[in-house]
Amino acid sequence: MACVLEAPLRMSVLSEVTASSRHYVDRLFDLDPQKVLQGVIDMKNAVIGNNKQKANLIVLGAVPRLLYLLQQESSSTELRTECAVVLGSLAMGTENNVKSLLDCHIIPALLQGLLSPDLKFIEACLRCLRTVFISPVTPEDLLYTDATVISHLMALLSRSRYTQEYICQIFSHCCKGPDHQTILFNHGAVQNIAHLLVSSSYKVRMQALKCFSVLAFENPQVSMTLVNVSVDGELLPQIFVKMLQRDKPIEMQLTSAKCLTSMCRAGAIRTDDSCIVLKTLPCLVRMCSKERLLEERVEGAETLAYLIETDVELQRIASITDHLIVMLADYFKYPSSVSAITDIKRLDHDLKHAHELRQAAFKLYASLGANDEDIRKKIIETENMMDRIVNGLSESSIKVRLAAVRCLHSLSRSVQQLRTSFQDHAVWKPLMKVLQNAPNEILIVASSTLCNLLLEFSPSKEPILESGAIELLCSLTQSENLALRVNGIWALMNMAFQAEQKIKSDILRGLSTEQLFQLLSDSDVNVLMKTLGLLRNLLSTRPHIDHIMSTHGKQIMQAVTLILEGEHNIEVKEQTLCILANIADGTTAKELIMTNDDILQKIKYYMSHSNAKLQLAAMFCISNLIWNEEEGSQERQDKLRDMGIVDILHKLSQSSDPNLCDKAKTALQQYLA
Repeated sequence: MACVLEAPLRMSVLSEVTASSRHYVDRLFDLDPQKVLQGVIDMKNAVIGNNKQKANLIVLGAVPRLLYLLQQESSSTELRTECAVVLGSLAMGTENNVKSLLDCHIIPALLQGLLSPDLKFIEACLRCLRTVFISPVTPEDLLYTDATVISHLMALLSRSRYTQEYICQIFSHCCKGPDHQTILFNHGAVQNIAHLLVSSSYKVRMQALKCFSVLAFENPQVSMTLVNVSVDGELLPQIFVKMLQRDKPIEMQLTSAKCLTSMCRAGAIRTDDSCIVLKTLPCLVRMCSKERLLEERVEGAETLAYLIETDVELQRIASITDHLIVMLADYFKYPSSVSAITDIKRLDHDLKHAHELRQAAFKLYASLGANDEDIRKKIIETENMMDRIVNGLSESSIKVRLAAVRCLHSLSRSVQQLRTSFQDHAVWKPLMKVLQNAPNEILIVASSTLCNLLLEFSPSKEPILESGAIELLCSLTQSENLALRVNGIWALMNMAFQAEQKIKSDILRGLSTEQLFQLLSDSDVNVLMKTLGLLRNLLSTRPHIDHIMSTHGKQIMQAVTLILEGEHNIEVKEQTLCILANIADGTTAKELIMTNDDILQKIKYYMSHSNAKLQLAAMFCISNLIWNEEEGSQERQDKLRDMGIVDILHKLSQSSDPNLCDKAKTALQQYLA
């Protein structure tokens, strides 16, 4: 019997809850405007901090009615303002609440409200808009659908400190990427917001600062403008430096450091400027210390990683500031076992930030170790570092995996580490695993790392080959993504360097002639150069040259002809002539050149070219063809003499270029011997 009673009991509880909320909604439909106003005020008091009540009122249809009252010209300004306040309160609930508000087209209604002459109503609309826009479920583009909205918001900036605070907050949340930055910049964001940095209100100063940090991020146009703007006779970089000082709130220090970082990366401030070396960098290192909150440590490390990413000197300075390399090791110690016992809330917080901390530490280690061998050594010697990277490669979070691969890539530039730590920890195993079915952004960095692990002095090269790398890399060369095509062919080029004949044959089989031609006609010069590099490495050492040319000679000669006839730069043609020189070094392979008059004429043409590099490469071909000690050299010499090659050699032996002169004289000696 008890089971039968359970359902009605639940129903009655639910109907009681909605019934207690219904009278709030019913009062919105009263014919007496005063009662409607009182109803909205009572609703406002009922929903503050009460998510259950908010959800009930949304289900009962309060939102469309509130929006109707807000938009009615006949509604009093006080009523319209109170409606905006309640809607703002509803938006502060769950993400589902915000979705419901968006479905009722709250944004156009609030934007329309901004045209009112009443400041209190405008502020209430802006406050509600701010709350809606900072929710992750709100598409930022909704701010930019009507071109007049941004200019109207710029005009409202002067109305009050509240309009300044809310509008700056809306801009900083809705500025995602270069298109948004350009729109705001073209509407005078820099000029309109700059003076707010010296506002008497901390909240306004802070929101203006956040605005500049998103406007300047990866944007040279904004950064170059900011560096020359002054407020009350003081340039913006100087104002940002003042905001970096230790006595300022951490949030302000961090955000101004982000502004200066973006300006530095855009080239608006030099990397050796004292405001970067003595102010911004030390401030960001401070943010990485144990004393800071976890979220501050994440932001500090990520910003510092971006600041020093491309500058060797900043990397060196950071590496010796406040024991940063050791300090970062602490980022991997969350959640700590102590917090698990003493404080569940703390554990939850630690767990939430643990991924972000590891990601930030990997990113910063990657930047620190990008260039300097000593720094890489210090990073790798940090406690359990290689184990942490290996673990990071198999984490569930894509962001952590990507950061771990970036860190590994940075450290893989070290010859010493490739021979020692990388081998000791067999990092190639998890790396090969990462390369299976990873998203492109991870694939790009992982395949770059693999290129380094395949260099001839790397002990990992052998086991990587045995684990099916050729097939994987050949498939990368077919990718639509340019970076993956480059990395695939680059790794194969490294793999082919001084490799055994079997490996070379496997590469050619894996690539297929069709794919090789596809790569040689790729529109990207990088892909073309790496493919030629691969061919050059495949065609090295005589037995290999003869073997490969016996099976693929026709196609390779076709490819060479194609490139020498095409519109290519000097480097591409030089590399192609070097491939011919390698073919000419084969025992049987050289006949493929000697029986191809078209190719011989091309070599002759390049011997007289205006570019010395091409002349030299063509001369290598000739030298290899006429070398005396080899069978058939006399016939080859006679044929080339008949073509006028000897006359060109005589001319070149008088060249002012010492390399050309020496090479020509050496070749002529073959005729005299």
